[in-house]
Amino acid sequence: MLSAYMDLIRIRFIMMLAYRVNYYSGILIYTLNIGAYYFLWQAIYNNQTELGGFTLAQMTTYVAVSWMARAFYFNNLDREIANEIRDGSVAIQFIRPYSYLMVKMMQGFGEGIFRLVLFMAPGMVLACLLFPVSLPTDPGTWALYLVMLAFSFLINSQINMLTGLFAFFVENNEGMLRMKRVLVDLFTGVVVPISLFPGWLEVLMKWLPFQAITYLPSSVFTGRTTGVDAWHVLLLQAIWFLVLIVPILWVWRKARTRLFVQGG
Repeated sequence: MLSAYMDLIRIRFIMMLAYRVNYYSGILIYTLNIGAYYFLWQAIYNNQTELGGFTLAQMTTYVAVSWMARAFYFNNLDREIANEIRDGSVAIQFIRPYSYLMVKMMQGFGEGIFRLVLFMAPGMVLACLLFPVSLPTDPGTWALYLVMLAFSFLINSQINMLTGLFAFFVENNEGMLRMKRVLVDLFTGVVVPISLFPGWLEVLMKWLPFQAITYLPSSVFTGRTTGVDAWHVLLLQAIWFLVLIVPILWVWRKARTRLFVQGG
């Protein structure tokens, strides 16, 4: 069974190669986003040395790392699952001798590996050449961040899968998918670091999984969170990963009794 899941990762990676030109253009788009935010934050800081706990150098690195991390963990599992539910093809998965949810996760992981190698890595190199990004020199920080990046992928994919499964309960969850994407980009800290949120909203984010996707790992990478606190971030990610398994399995169990097909 493990070899079958490995094949799914390999097949998705190969499929993504067919569209690699789109990702080359994506590198340019993400770099432009980083540049736009860099000049925006430069203007906001003006003569200030620190804002929301970030120096300008840390903010520049945070922006670059956050956007490139998004390039890795982003996927369309929610839309894929919703489409398969709407056209009824998900029914075939019920009788196959493997876990549908694991299949989708492995497919997403194959896409993530592709994005890491051909999108995130070259994009980060380009960002470092164009902007004053300060990368950590401690190998331990790099190793810890890569583990956190893996958890970022898992947590984001879990949220995507949970959103996609809601297509079992509504005829069209397109609005939910779009809202989820906006909320994830905002609440993960990609658009604005969570430390700059209003006090009540910053407190609320501590009880939601979004900060564990981008904000907290990027804070470790930029050196704002170090030592024992950095390990606490990793522990928090692991906890959210385990917690999110529960609603996914519950929704999946309830959803299996509600399948109806739209169209022929």
